[in-house]
Amino acid sequence: MQDSTQVPKIIRAHVLISGRVQGVGYRYATVDTASQLGLTGWVRNLPDSRVEAVFEGTREVVEEMIRWCYSGPPAAVVQGVVTEYEQPEGLRGFEVK
Repeated sequence: MQDSTQVPKIIRAHVLISGRVQGVGYRYATVDTASQLGLTGWVRNLPDSRVEAVFEGTREVVEEMIRWCYSGPPAAVVQGVVTEYEQPEGLRGFEVK
């Protein structure tokens, strides 16, 4: 008999967002959205004007966050989102790096 209280599988997505995504509150909106969804990870600006983020959580919630990345906050103009899946590291909290 299987245990119906199994812990959900955690996945990790490493995401690079391009477009007008710096100077528009993208990082802070990402922190707010990810925290509301219960994800862990981090977000930061890159020198080449992209935003980089890592999200850890259940597949359903991580994929919801990735969908959000395609629009971001109201002032953002997202031109591309590249996602790679990696081994989860068991991050705690969500922060701006």
